[in-house]
Amino acid sequence: MVRGWMRNGVAAAIAAMVLAIAMPATAQTYSDGYKFLKAVKDKNLNDANELLNEPGSTVINSRDLTSGETALHFAIQGRDLTWIRYLTDRGANPNVADRRGVTPLILACRMGFLEAVQALVKAGARVDEPNKAGETPLIAAVHARDYPLMRVLLKAGADPERVDNSGRSARDYARLDGPSSQALGEIERNAQSEKDRAKADGPVYGPSF
Repeated sequence: MVRGWMRNGVAAAIAAMVLAIAMPATAQTYSDGYKFLKAVKDKNLNDANELLNEPGSTVINSRDLTSGETALHFAIQGRDLTWIRYLTDRGANPNVADRRGVTPLILACRMGFLEAVQALVKAGARVDEPNKAGETPLIAAVHARDYPLMRVLLKAGADPERVDNSGRSARDYARLDGPSSQALGEIERNAQSEKDRAKADGPVYGPSF
């Protein structure tokens, strides 16, 4: 019985030591992430660089504990193209969504922030990534009747046939504006351009590897 008590005591002591060691590391990680997000919100480049330049730093994709938003979300909300490019150049993932499933690209589309959309697409943003309602960036652009945004997304390969949770696609929403829908015209013109390019390329003969 004494031995059992001693074993339990030793196990408890070891567990306490492990917890004591682990907790500061976890707290430090959260602290660095918070500091980085604050630096981006405050547009404090010196602090942001200092945190990013620390060996093994992973703060670039830190998320707000409440909203799940990343530094890219905050830069887009501030309509700051310089910071958006800075963050993507430093390796920010443009496909990290917030707690509502809103990616930086969907956010930029909702805001009509064309330059941000172009920068995010260039940085590798997935153009068909939906939010929790199934809304894609292209559907958001159709809802906003933002035709320049539609052109950028369609050129980048956005699928007008992808449906949201209600079963409607970007093409379906465009049709709601009637036969003279400009949004539908943008989708049809892009489809025709793709067909013309494929026809101009001609068939490919011989083995493919």
